[in-house]
Amino acid sequence: MKDSDATEPRDLVPAGTSAVGEPGRGAPESSPDVARTGRWQALALPVVAAGAGIAAVAMLHVRDPHIEGSWGLCPVYALFGVYCPGCGGMRAVHNLTDGNIIDSLHSNLLALPMLVLFALWVGDWVRRAWRGEGPRLPGISATTMWVLLGSLAIYTVLRNTPWGTWLTPV
Repeated sequence: MKDSDATEPRDLVPAGTSAVGEPGRGAPESSPDVARTGRWQALALPVVAAGAGIAAVAMLHVRDPHIEGSWGLCPVYALFGVYCPGCGGMRAVHNLTDGNIIDSLHSNLLALPMLVLFALWVGDWVRRAWRGEGPRLPGISATTMWVLLGSLAIYTVLRNTPWGTWLTPV
């Protein structure tokens, strides 16, 4: 049946199902049990993301990345001998879980802000999922993107020069 063949909206409803709006027959989604179940199902992905983040932090706390080769090698450092923007990130998280905030910032200046941003994003995702909304996807302008990429390039070059030794991982 095509939409143009229907004379009333009721004709579009397949046989054996109730039409929304009929007296005494509400949509199944309107029941409180289904709404609660839908809320819990909507929380599945943000809770998995939060669990993955917590598991990664816990694994970095248990297995010390300061021991050379315990987590493998940074491919950029192994190939080129320079520190990439992520070098020292695992050590920074390990230091943070030990309560050494200064050492954490010294290992990788970007790790702590990235962890905070991840936690805020997942928290916002959980809140929005509970309300029945989709996740908030970060959107940035082209200018902001180029400023961030330029800052990242400056950070990378600076930490590999004699003037940026305070930015090298510990």
